[in-house]
Amino acid sequence: MFFLASKLVGFFAVPSNAMVMLCVLGALLLLTRWRRGGRRLLMLGLALLLIAGFSPLGNVLLLSLTERFPAWQFDGRAPDGVIVLGGAIDSEASLARHALEVDGSAERVVAMLQLAQRFPKARIVFSGGSANLLQAPVPEAPLAGELLQSFGVAADRIVLEDRSRTTAENAAFTRELIAPKPGERWLLVTSAFHMPRSIAAFRAVGFDVEAYPVDWRTRGWSDAVKPFDQISAGLARTDVAVHEWVGLIAYRLAGRSAELVPGPAK
Repeated sequence: MFFLASKLVGFFAVPSNAMVMLCVLGALLLLTRWRRGGRRLLMLGLALLLIAGFSPLGNVLLLSLTERFPAWQFDGRAPDGVIVLGGAIDSEASLARHALEVDGSAERVVAMLQLAQRFPKARIVFSGGSANLLQAPVPEAPLAGELLQSFGVAADRIVLEDRSRTTAENAAFTRELIAPKPGERWLLVTSAFHMPRSIAAFRAVGFDVEAYPVDWRTRGWSDAVKPFDQISAGLARTDVAVHEWVGLIAYRLAGRSAELVPGPAK
């Protein structure tokens, strides 16, 4: 039930779609006796598209998430394990093309390979099933496992969790699968903008992990005043940020998080 609800929330948490729908509805109303209201809707939709597409709004919303957790710094103590969250591998395209296909969060895969090499004794856990409702589900985890082995990572170091469809399930199923011991050190690899919700989900199931953010998307707070020169780029950034903010609110309301916007442990 939570999975279906999260998919529904995610569908409506795409502001560019809502703005386009406003424009379409307004244009249609121009052909009726409600043309005055249609004109207002059309103007509102166009204004919102221009603001979200060209202004730094998307960067501001994203930076408020990505800057919550700083880049991980090695302090001399190697981690016992590394958890990489799915969302970086296009499993359906990979299956169709018989080759690994990654998406805009490919930095998660790069970090996975780098950490596997940097810490040769650490277990590497990839948590990623399939959230596809329209096609036969193709989980990401087996593809990640094949990639790790092709780079020389021993099979006994690799743990694959292929059932999860949401971030909450990533946390619950991973904890259940690896049963972390007290005192162990685990790194959590995911996109910087997704890190607050991910940390919240792992804390909710009692799994203490350290944030290893990647896929920052911005250069820092200097981008908070930088407008976009392409409307598509600004809309894409706004869509990502709003989707994540809606996810945080939904997790808090559903009891999947104890904090609205988690930060580093004090």
